[in-house]
Amino acid sequence: MNAVEIHGLSKSFGSIHAVRDVSLSIRRGEMFALVGPDGAGKTTMIRMLCGITRPDAGSMSILGFDVRKQPAIVKERIGYLSQRFSLYGDLTVDENIEFFAEIYGVRNYEARRNELLEFTRLTPFRNRLAEKLSGGMKQKLALACTLVHTPDIIFLDEPTTGVDPVSRRDFWKILASLLKQGITIVMTTPYLDEAERCTRVALMNEGKILITDSPENLKGLMKGRLIEIVPTDIRTSFALLKPSDAVREVQAFGDRVHIVVDDEEGFARVRTLLERNAIHIIDFRTISPSLENIFISLLTELHNSERKEVNV
Repeated sequence: MNAVEIHGLSKSFGSIHAVRDVSLSIRRGEMFALVGPDGAGKTTMIRMLCGITRPDAGSMSILGFDVRKQPAIVKERIGYLSQRFSLYGDLTVDENIEFFAEIYGVRNYEARRNELLEFTRLTPFRNRLAEKLSGGMKQKLALACTLVHTPDIIFLDEPTTGVDPVSRRDFWKILASLLKQGITIVMTTPYLDEAERCTRVALMNEGKILITDSPENLKGLMKGRLIEIVPTDIRTSFALLKPSDAVREVQAFGDRVHIVVDDEEGFARVRTLLERNAIHIIDFRTISPSLENIFISLLTELHNSERKEVNV
C-alpha cells in the first residue's frame, strides 16, 4: 500500500488554476519532494492532502484512507508543518510542545517531549520563550510539535525557507533520521539542491506535474552537453549567446556561463561567436547537470513545443 494516492486532482481559485488534473503515487518510507517556482501549485497540493483545502475534482487517499470521507482518521496519522507554523511566542519550548500534545490528544506526553527535545537538540533551550529562538531553532521546535503524536507521514511546506545554512544542514540531518525510522516525508521546496537528497522528485509548473522520478534518473534526461565557460566579458557573452541557435540553453552564474550544446560542433560555433566579438574563453569544462538544469531544460522544451502548436 502506498502512503499517498492521488487521481485527477484539480483546484481553482477563480480564474487561477492552481492544480490541474494531477495523478501521483508516493511510496511508504520515502522522502518525496514537490519542486517548482512560486505559484506552481505546491502548497495547494499539500493543503488538499492534509484536508485543509477542498479539491474541485479528483480523489486522494493517505495510507489507504480517503482524505475527504475519513478526515479524522487521516489527521491522526499525519503531521503538517506549514510555511507559517504558528508557535506561541509567549510560551516556552516545553509549553509549546505540551500545547500541541494536548491538541492531538497525547496523554503522558512527558517522555515523548523529552525524546523530541533531545532529537532536535533543543533540550538546553526548553525553558526559553519561543519568540526568543533563532529562525532555525523555531523550525526545529515546529517540527517537534508536528511529531509529538508520532505520525506515520509528515507534510512539510518549504520547511527551510529563510533559515540560515547551518540550521538548514541540521534540519536535514533530522529529516534523514526520521526517514530511518520509517516515517514517510512529503515536502515542497524551492531549493533544487535540497530536492536532490530526496528519493523521488516531482517537477511542477503552472499546476501540472511535468515529470516524476529519482534525481539521478531525471539528470539522465538532459539533452546535449552541459559546459561551464569562464569568458573575459560575462555580460556581453550572455547577451550574444542568449539568442544564438548554437546553444540550446544559456544561464549566467557570477563570472561563469553554463551553456547546453548538441555536440562539439555546437561548442566550436560558440567559441567562434565569442572570438568574433573580442571575447576569449579563459577556461571551460563539461559538468554534470543539476536538477535546476533539468527543470529549466524541461520548461524550455515545453515552451518551444507550445509555440510550435500556436504557429501551426
